Amino acid sequence: MKNHVWRPLVIVLAIVGGILIVRTLLVPKDFGIQERGYMYGWHRKSNEAEWKKYPVKYKTAVICRECHKDQYDDIKDSPHHSISCENCHGPNYDHPQNPLGLKIDRSRGLCIRCHAYLPYKDSARANIPGIDPEKHYPQAECVMCHYPHDPRRSNPKYQKSEVKS
Repeated sequence: MKNHVWRPLVIVLAIVGGILIVRTLLVPKDFGIQERGYMYGWHRKSNEAEWKKYPVKYKTAVICRECHKDQYDDIKDSPHHSISCENCHGPNYDHPQNPLGLKIDRSRGLCIRCHAYLPYKDSARANIPGIDPEKHYPQAECVMCHYPHDPRRSNPKYQKSEVKS
């Protein structure tokens, strides 16, 4: 072969060899290797104990159900049944110890994330009832009329007379 073929080939092989050497030096030996062989993902067996020191932030509705059975029962058969409590109330990492740790967000923005009207007729998002936030009672919080745990019911905490136009 001519010289113009060998030079680029040597350069490419040198670059690939360099990358493999750097990878061997930088990547830990147990990275991706598990009991079942090589596993994809960012996981090392040697640092599992290190990660166990970090508290779990999101604990699912099962934890909420223990103390908030009424709200859990309300939501489990409602259109919001597939939404985790923590989507609206935030992470539950220190809630029972710190009752003020969870914030109750009553802002319109929280509801509008899912309920703003979007013209996507062929997507699952089209099945969620949407509103125009500029026209649908822009002066009021959604929870003044709608009960978030079961939006088919009106909110028992607020009376219609309290909503000011």
